[in-house]
Amino acid sequence: MTTLAADREIESLMALHPKGFDLSLDRISRLLERLGNPQDHLPPVIHIAGTNGKGSCAAFSRALLEAAGHLVHVHTSPHLVNWHERYRLAAEGGGRLVDDDVFAETIARVAKANEGQTITVFEILTAVTFLLFSEHPAEAAVIEVGLGGRFDATNVIDRPAVSVIMPVSLDHEAYLGDRVELIAAEKAGIIKRGCPVVIGAQESDTALQVLIETAERLDCPTFVYGQDFLAFEENGRMVYQDEDGLMDLPPPRLPGRHQFANAAAAIAAVKAAGFEISHRAAEKAMATVAWPGRMQKLPQGRLTDLAPKGADIWLDGGHNPGAGIVVAEALAEQEEKNPRPLFLIAGMINTKDQAGYFRAFKGLVRHVYTVPVSLSEAGVPNDELAVRATEAGLSAEPVSSVANALMLLRDSWDGQPPRILIGGSLYLAGAVLAENGTPPT
Repeated sequence: MTTLAADREIESLMALHPKGFDLSLDRISRLLERLGNPQDHLPPVIHIAGTNGKGSCAAFSRALLEAAGHLVHVHTSPHLVNWHERYRLAAEGGGRLVDDDVFAETIARVAKANEGQTITVFEILTAVTFLLFSEHPAEAAVIEVGLGGRFDATNVIDRPAVSVIMPVSLDHEAYLGDRVELIAAEKAGIIKRGCPVVIGAQESDTALQVLIETAERLDCPTFVYGQDFLAFEENGRMVYQDEDGLMDLPPPRLPGRHQFANAAAAIAAVKAAGFEISHRAAEKAMATVAWPGRMQKLPQGRLTDLAPKGADIWLDGGHNPGAGIVVAEALAEQEEKNPRPLFLIAGMINTKDQAGYFRAFKGLVRHVYTVPVSLSEAGVPNDELAVRATEAGLSAEPVSSVANALMLLRDSWDGQPPRILIGGSLYLAGAVLAENGTPPT
């Protein structure tokens, strides 16, 4: 797929408008009005917020709906390699990433409608989502929040079929506040009066209380993980339970125990949105779900060919302490099933709690290679990141690139084929997939 036309349009936007976030709904509301308010002409919307697990919930929701035979649009952010990944348009046999010509033409129309007014690039690209999704037929739309909830550009949807709040923890404190209850209140901003709400597994009782109180105040039918639905492992299977009974399902294709709870939230959300999910459809969804860059087993490619022979290589873009914990738990499960020495290749950006991320791997990782994050101006220098890893109790050294880290490990390690996690940043995950020659499709 050529990306030149859309990339040129986005580059011209970057030159004119801010790249970051400016949390307000005024600008995008004004722009959408000029476009005929396409957000009011969407199929039933599953709107997903949260600190961690949003993307997994979106992936499970898409898999469930498609397995049940529905046509589904999906919007996620950020992308890993190409902007097109943010827009998956409904198609028979499964959604497809937006065609480059269609994408470029839609960006140009939205930019023209904006008439040079002050706006962020994210807001323009969110308006592109609504225009694309309103102009192409589908039976459902899964839309992931970009940042926060209350003032996120996606939060112009007046009547979502369901609002989903995935686990809430500290992240983006500069925008959302430095206490978990403040962040929960921002995420709860996507809850709309009388519309169903699904609350995923929460680490914090404080966050859970804020979410439940918001939903109750707005008279929303509310479904809470651990109270109204849940999932658990039994005999190597995943059992999903809600008021309708039990579903005995294969374990999700996405690795890690946390994916049981993410899958459960998606099942509850799709049902709350008014869709019937048969046992057969749920089985198929668990077996086919895909979410690149999140505990993804890295396929063969230009980078993996540099690793020690027989190495088991995983890629994960999780970048905060909460993500570090669930990834470490997933790797600990791998260790129980198939023991191997574990090494971490990490790159991070300076807005994240680096030591908090690394602490999750204490006692699990033998050694950390820290690398630069080339795709972000906010990347932490690799020598500074090695200090953060050392402060968290890990053995660490800076290396100039992921490729060099893999070759260094190949040349210095002569034991059992290792397990390698490349992680700490979605920017790093995207760069690795591009360099490996295996971008998302």
